[in-house]
Amino acid sequence: MRWISNVRLPRAGRCSHGADRRWRLAVDSSGLIEAVEPLPTGSAAAGDDWGGDWLSPAGVDLQINGGLGLAFPELEPADLPRLLDLLDLLWRDGVEAICPTLVTCGVAPLRQALAVLEEARQQHRPERCQLLGAHLEGPFLNPARRGAHPEEHLATPSLQALEERIAGFEDQIDLVTLAPELEGAAAVMTALRAQGIVVSLGHSAASAAEAEDAFNAGVTMLTHSFNAMAGMHHRAPGPVAAAALRGDIALGLIADGVHVDPAMAVLLQRLAPGQVVLVSDALAPYGLGEGRHRWDERVLLVQDGSCRLEDGTLAGVTLPLLEGVRRLASWGVPAGQAIAAATVLPRAVLGDERTAPELLLGMPLGEGLRWNQGRDGLSWRRASGPT
Repeated sequence: MRWISNVRLPRAGRCSHGADRRWRLAVDSSGLIEAVEPLPTGSAAAGDDWGGDWLSPAGVDLQINGGLGLAFPELEPADLPRLLDLLDLLWRDGVEAICPTLVTCGVAPLRQALAVLEEARQQHRPERCQLLGAHLEGPFLNPARRGAHPEEHLATPSLQALEERIAGFEDQIDLVTLAPELEGAAAVMTALRAQGIVVSLGHSAASAAEAEDAFNAGVTMLTHSFNAMAGMHHRAPGPVAAAALRGDIALGLIADGVHVDPAMAVLLQRLAPGQVVLVSDALAPYGLGEGRHRWDERVLLVQDGSCRLEDGTLAGVTLPLLEGVRRLASWGVPAGQAIAAATVLPRAVLGDERTAPELLLGMPLGEGLRWNQGRDGLSWRRASGPT
């Protein structure tokens, strides 16, 4: 048995009590974490001293649109080898699982992409990022808030339109983003919730009152908070404020410093520290260089990790998910909260509400992430295996 002591774990909540609690871990001869125990204050417990470094599970990205030149809505069977390469890259970037995000597109390409993703799931192996159920971002979006989504493929919410797109793939979808204020959206939300699919408000013109109605109807998340929705105004609080006040709605956040100003990102984290969930919103050029890249029939301009269309519309990023953790911490968010936002809380969105100690118990140590906060900021590496 190997012991590791003086470890901190990510925390999601608001309470400062126990924020700097230290833990010790027991790791068996095969490298599995067998025990996670609080370390008594002032204890000099034997074992490897991590000096207050954090240990977390790897990241989970609920919103990623592609990478290595692949856009998930455009997947074809011939793309399978490159898709598997992308999953290997994501693992190297500290991401254990993703909800592959399919933005608004035609019905036939959507169904083909879902079929290719299912084939890739069958080829999962250890030390490769896992494909969770897909995230359908559209097509039931408000045209006034569509952002970079192609207008010609938007659809009015209806059970028939939903059936055309997901029939036969229901168990391969984890998350759907829609605009709940649209006529017909209520019936679609009810159908999705009946199938166990998480519904998120996004690309929406909903007011705070309309957002509250949606939350009462089963919406449990905001897609990229502040973007493609009303912001927080002192006379029109909007969906972000409504969600923060409730306390039980996940707040998806792109922490690149462009989609949301760092000051607003920190403010949101302080308002709702147990609700902010980091997403990458990475697009097809993720893993490639900057410059000009194709996206469907359009051109993406990538500069400093941000992606824009030629008309200047902000479309996404090419930054890894865990870069958002590093940036959030550099802006002033406590490191434990920033880490939880990309590792513990995304799992809770999909129904896994285990705490950090519960998630670590039984996990191979070498699959976890060890975080250190040094002079150059927060950094991570894979936790070492058995010695």
